[in-house]
Amino acid sequence: MASERRATVVVTRPAGQSSALLALLASAGFDALEFPLIDIAPVADDAPLRAALDELFLPPEAPGRYALVVFVSPNAIDHAFSRLAAPWPVDLPVAVVGPGSVAALARQGVHAPSHRVISPSAQALDPRFDSEALFTAIEAHFGTNGLEGKRVLIVRGDGGREWLAERLAQAGARVEKAAAYRRVLPEPSMQEWERIHELLAGEPHAWLLTSSEGVRNLDELAHEHLTADEIVLLKRAPLVCPHPRIAEAARGAGFDRITVSGAGDERIAHALEALFPLQRDPEAHAHASASASINSSSAPTDANPATAPAQQTAQSRMTDSNDSKKASPQPNVTPPLPPNTPFTPYEQQKKNGGAGIVVLWFVVVILAVAAGAGAFVLNRKFERTDAQLSQRLAQSDEQNADLRAKADQAASATTALNTQIIQLQGKLADAEAHSQALQQQYQDLASNRDDWTVAEVEQILSSASQQLQLTGNVQLALFALQSADTRLAATTGPQVVAIRKAIAQDIDKLKATPTTDLTGLAIKLDTAIDQIDQLPLSGEAPIARARAQAAEPANSASIAAATGEPRWKVLWHQITNGIGQQLSSLVSVRRIDNADAMLTSPDQGYFVRENVKLRLLSARLSLLSRSEPTLKSDLRAADAALGRYFDASSKKVQAVRELVKQVDQASLAVAVPNLNASLAAVHQFKRGG
Repeated sequence: MASERRATVVVTRPAGQSSALLALLASAGFDALEFPLIDIAPVADDAPLRAALDELFLPPEAPGRYALVVFVSPNAIDHAFSRLAAPWPVDLPVAVVGPGSVAALARQGVHAPSHRVISPSAQALDPRFDSEALFTAIEAHFGTNGLEGKRVLIVRGDGGREWLAERLAQAGARVEKAAAYRRVLPEPSMQEWERIHELLAGEPHAWLLTSSEGVRNLDELAHEHLTADEIVLLKRAPLVCPHPRIAEAARGAGFDRITVSGAGDERIAHALEALFPLQRDPEAHAHASASASINSSSAPTDANPATAPAQQTAQSRMTDSNDSKKASPQPNVTPPLPPNTPFTPYEQQKKNGGAGIVVLWFVVVILAVAAGAGAFVLNRKFERTDAQLSQRLAQSDEQNADLRAKADQAASATTALNTQIIQLQGKLADAEAHSQALQQQYQDLASNRDDWTVAEVEQILSSASQQLQLTGNVQLALFALQSADTRLAATTGPQVVAIRKAIAQDIDKLKATPTTDLTGLAIKLDTAIDQIDQLPLSGEAPIARARAQAAEPANSASIAAATGEPRWKVLWHQITNGIGQQLSSLVSVRRIDNADAMLTSPDQGYFVRENVKLRLLSARLSLLSRSEPTLKSDLRAADAALGRYFDASSKKVQAVRELVKQVDQASLAVAVPNLNASLAAVHQFKRGG
């Protein structure tokens, strides 16, 4: 078979994801250079992904269970399955975009017919593997409204195209998205950049770009690491893209030699073979041409000179036939010279006659036809042998590739199984450690149960004693003692019985203690505080509107007759008395003993009311804290301010002062008992006495 020589292919897929493609390219004679333009890294926070994956294992009858899970790429499949806690549910359909994702699912044990795997058909006349084709496949599987109102989970990278999610939402599905990985821009090494410089210097090569993000990353890295001339050469280099959308992104970035291969490693390899056809070895071709020339010159050399043109014609036809079957150009081979014909006199030729010439021509034609047929058959045999060898080599390469893929799958499966076993062993070790710790704690609790109970009772009694001394709340202390006695009722022992006897004595002491209605007194103070703003000050007492008025005058004639005075004089007295009465009715006189109250302005009146309320609030706090001296002091100060600055004749002022006096007359001097007996019994138990 002819020797093959191909170009160098720059593979820009993420590192470790091109083993099958590299095997195909190597079998086709290509030199591959791995130059990743995208790195795949785990997401910073995988809690949303784990929460979504946990819901995959809900019972089938659960109302919130997912109806479909969509993986946008093999990376999404690998990262999601590495976080699964159990095998994939058999009844849960899964949808993927292309054959690479189908193979990734198969590596994880999810494949037809045991699982429902939805993907675009690879048997179509023009197969496409994108979001549009996947939605068409999903719609064909579920029907037009088959996902309406149902939950659909899309597992993808951080970010990505939103078309499929929007289209599923328009179809009525409740779409949820979970990020399984994130894409980062890698930094190629200096050796890789040196190889890129060598390729751009003139060595035949092609670029394989499998994502629009890879196109953008290549353009960004080129402007950082390449010269202007090298960028021009890069934009003119052949480019192979598996999808038209990637080709559009490359065309927008300035690349002008773009080939759309279609999805799948086989289609990519075929596209590269079409870009760089085979170049056969010139020596092999010369050997084939020489064999054809030898076959054509095998005719007899003792023929008549008239046979030379026929031989040359047959040879020419055979050579043209061979040339038409060879794709590569023929080398310059010198044709053989015509044979030397012996001299025959004219008389001898005439003696032989015309019959001999005809027979001679017939024999020459037969020999020429036989030589041409033999050469044709031999050439066909060589070609058939060459085709068979090529086919066998191709089959051998395919088998090798399949074996490598199976070996990689087995290695990855073994690695995943070992990882799971290690994880399970670690979880088992953690569970055993937790179990031992719980057993130790249980033993400690069982052995020190009485000590724990007594310590808890001591804490309850100490808190109750402190609250009783600070606030005097007998009811709260009584409740604490009853709670402590209930705790001790579950424990037996003579010392515990002694503690319960002491607690019972303190309970009887608290029940016999007289109580003061602190709540009622506090309510009276609150009522007084609420009415302060409505009380009138001494200078603000309302004054009735004055009107001139006088007594009705008597009959002047009868008065004059009775007194013996002239009538005009009686009338004069009545007139002057009426005027005096009217003038005196217009004047109102009030007595104010405190002159400061009359000088209080409206602003000062506000502060007077606020001071009185502060005094009453302080008295309320003293009441609740059982501080009787402070309570008495605040109440007397408030009552003095009410009597000095407010109108003493007002019913409201008198009512407020009455409330203050009632609180002042209540006695708070009640001896608060203590819980010393119970605390002493607990301390005696702890000392072991």
